[in-house]
Amino acid sequence: MDLVRHSFHHQLLLFSLISLSYVSGTQFSLPRLGALRRTIRNKLDIESISSLPKDFKTFFYSQTLDHFNYKPESFTSFQQRYVINSKYWGGANTSSPILVYFGAEESLDDDLSGIGFLTDNAPRFKALLVYIEHRFYGKSIPCGSREAALRNASIRGYFTSAQAIADYAAIILHIKKTFFAKNSPVIVIGGSYGGMLAAWFRLKYPHVALGALASSAPILYFDELAPHVGYYAIVTKDFKETSESCYETIRKSWDEIDKVASKSNGLSILSMKFKTCEKLKRSFDLKDFLDSIYSEVAQYDHPPSYPLNIICRGIDGAPKGTDILGRIFAGVVAYMGNNSCYDMNEFSRPNDETYIGWRWQTCSEMVMPIGHENNDSMFPPSPFNLNKFIRKCKSLFGVRPRPHWVTTYYGGHDLKLILHRFASNIIFSNGLRDPYSSGGVLENISDSVVAVYTVNGSHCLDILPEKKSDPVWLIKQRKTEVKGDGGHIFHRGKEKKLQK
Repeated sequence: MDLVRHSFHHQLLLFSLISLSYVSGTQFSLPRLGALRRTIRNKLDIESISSLPKDFKTFFYSQTLDHFNYKPESFTSFQQRYVINSKYWGGANTSSPILVYFGAEESLDDDLSGIGFLTDNAPRFKALLVYIEHRFYGKSIPCGSREAALRNASIRGYFTSAQAIADYAAIILHIKKTFFAKNSPVIVIGGSYGGMLAAWFRLKYPHVALGALASSAPILYFDELAPHVGYYAIVTKDFKETSESCYETIRKSWDEIDKVASKSNGLSILSMKFKTCEKLKRSFDLKDFLDSIYSEVAQYDHPPSYPLNIICRGIDGAPKGTDILGRIFAGVVAYMGNNSCYDMNEFSRPNDETYIGWRWQTCSEMVMPIGHENNDSMFPPSPFNLNKFIRKCKSLFGVRPRPHWVTTYYGGHDLKLILHRFASNIIFSNGLRDPYSSGGVLENISDSVVAVYTVNGSHCLDILPEKKSDPVWLIKQRKTEVKGDGGHIFHRGKEKKLQK
């Protein structure tokens, strides 16, 4: 009976998530965060974690559910996963540093091989490497299952960034005690949402971490600190700079989709033209799918493949005489591969842990007002509507989002002033082709809160594994981030703008 009830409630949760997406009307899906591109994660998922080098050892810490109250249920514990690589560790007596990677809105598995910054720099600093999984993701789930945890309104309330960084503090102190590493400096590292957590951790727990590297962390994309249109303005700019004709084709395609959809059999025509796995019920689903592709290729336009170039070559290289939608589909095939069909839920699968978990996080505190509004955008108008967003979140979770909480808890509207007064030893790294850089810190705040960015960089590129094919500007960016004596990774000095 319990199994039946569990399955039924699980179906209700998934139905609610599907419904939330469906009723969103003209509100496009918010671009995903994440240090690794979705397609990279899919590739890594094929390779089991058991294939990782033997130097990575998995542990579980008995974590407190609620760090901020003393009610009986606050002392409930769950098993939180963390992984240690001590291969390069110089030992506590040498005061070698501990580099700690903060897991974010996904399982920790892929980060162990997909994030190279720690292993690439560990030999130089004789560092102990630690990777900590974020609560409610991967194997670090209260209540035994993610579905049960998110279905329980009381347990779900402990799914916050503040609880997450408190988790990290507890595990770091536990590890320092276990390794007798009282005097070993701790450097915390994160990318995207994890980068925000790293910067916030340094602000909230300066006695635990000596410094932080926050890669592609859009900490200004809250509560009107950054323009709503910033993200998509950069996506548009990236496409326009790559290929004017590609940009124009995409810009004209939205009206063409609506024109075809308005015909009596229009949705069938669009379904066949784009080889959708299921017949389209509305044209918006196709447009949202395309919007997600364009966002992803701009955000993760990593060398040497440069996926934005790939999709534009597909669009521009379609046979002469191909109509607009035919060229758009050629771009989809070039990027996604020549598949038998294309799933319009590819970027918003309702059973995906990141999709489900991040839905809750954005419907509670991580409210990032991203929309399409500016005139020269290659996207159709779709401004962020807070009232509509609130109604959707209430329909799903029964709670109102708190759009002002992040700035209240981590720093107000003049966040740069807060960082200048209270922060130190933080590197904010960005690539200006990353749409999320529109919400990043791009100028030095002080001598030790510094901005390191590259003109051609993309999302979290600097913390991915080093490759022989890496361009010179990327190599320089990484060197700047680890510059200094004594194993410190914090560059002190003037703002660094790295060119080609």
